[in-house]
Amino acid sequence: MVKSCVVVAWLGVMSLPLAAQTPKYGVTVTTEKNVDYAKFKTYTWTKGQPSAVTSIDAQIVAAVDRELAALGMTKATSGHGDVLLAYYSLTRTDVDLKAKENANGTRPQYSVGTLVVALLDPGNRKRLLRLRADKPINTQPAELEAAINAVVKELFEKYPTRTGDR
Repeated sequence: MVKSCVVVAWLGVMSLPLAAQTPKYGVTVTTEKNVDYAKFKTYTWTKGQPSAVTSIDAQIVAAVDRELAALGMTKATSGHGDVLLAYYSLTRTDVDLKAKENANGTRPQYSVGTLVVALLDPGNRKRLLRLRADKPINTQPAELEAAINAVVKELFEKYPTRTGDR
């Protein structure tokens, strides 16, 4: 009993710095060194952590396919492509801890979407590129597809071979 109380207290203390941090929104790119991204011409989708909502999954896949096509890449028609492609998504609720509480004692909350697109080596599944967007989102169905398209476009504007020609 005492041991579990100590563990819970320690976890609480360790999470304080995380709770005090202000969330950062935007796009981040993580690349592997010594990878020639210009040589990738074909890709094959592989399982990541897709949206549980079928229509949202289809919208994300279509948006990524469009952006890869704009880069000159095509889906492999058989076997593996030059790279494997996966996406991972999640939605969370952030609370504005700096805002004043309302009459009910709560602070403003808003939905935040995280979308990660990863290019993987088809031989060993090592991650070659990670494009990540964390953005507040409007979850209204009428506005979601436009938001998905905008976020995916923003991700691929950071693709390593992009020259700013778009």
